[in-house]
Amino acid sequence: MPYFICPNCRRRSVDDDGIEGLTGRPVACTSCGFGFLYQILDDYYPAPGTGFVVCNNQGRIIATGQGVFELTGYREADLLGHDVMTTLFEPEGNGPTPAALTLEYGVRRFDQKLTLKTRSGVKKVVRADFFPAYDEDGGLLVAVAPR
Repeated sequence: MPYFICPNCRRRSVDDDGIEGLTGRPVACTSCGFGFLYQILDDYYPAPGTGFVVCNNQGRIIATGQGVFELTGYREADLLGHDVMTTLFEPEGNGPTPAALTLEYGVRRFDQKLTLKTRSGVKKVVRADFFPAYDEDGGLLVAVAPR
C-alpha cells in the first residue's frame, strides 16, 4: 500500500493507486489543499518543526512547505529554482551530497547531520532526511528538522 505525505502540512495518508477519484489526476492534500502529495516507501512521522523541500530530478527546489520559513528565513519565492544543497546547506567535504546520492541511486538517506545556512547568515546544525520520488518525473523530498 503506497504511503503519501503532504509537503506543505505534513499530513500522512494512504492511497491504493495514487490517483484522485476517477479524474486521473495525482492525489492532492485534502487537509490544506496543496496540489500534490509525495509518495514515500514507508510511513514516515516527521519531527515537530520539520520543513519539507520538494526538488526536481536535478535537485532544484520546486516547492516548500510549512516550517521551511521558520527554519531558514527564506520564503518559497526566494528558493524556487535554486539547488537545494548549495542554497540551504554548507558543503560537507568532497564526496557526493546526500541529495546527489538519493537522486542517482534512488535510495533514502535518513538522519543526515548537516549545517543549514539561514537567510540572516546564522548557521545551525539540523537533521535532514532525503526521499527519492517514485514516479516517472523523478525528484527528491528533503525533510529538514531542528537537531
